[in-house]
Amino acid sequence: MTENAQTLVRDLADQAEVTDTGGVRIAPAATAGHLELSLAAEPEPGDAVVDGSDGARIFLEEETATLLADATLDAQDGEQPGFVLTQQDG
Repeated sequence: MTENAQTLVRDLADQAEVTDTGGVRIAPAATAGHLELSLAAEPEPGDAVVDGSDGARIFLEEETATLLADATLDAQDGEQPGFVLTQQDG
């Protein structure tokens, strides 16, 4: 998770008044091959938890964690900020 992504996760959680134990959850979407992001008060059982250095938290559903093991979450700035996943080299 890049610093930009940490900032966006933390900002979204703060705006939604998610507790310190909460964060952004990434899980499979209803449409095959897509992922959905949601704010969560805490991880679901079985979720992998990624803690950022500034308190940002991401919860990855079990299958999603495996799928994204070699990916980096970044954030893009702009009128409508969003997240971008990129594969790590190597």
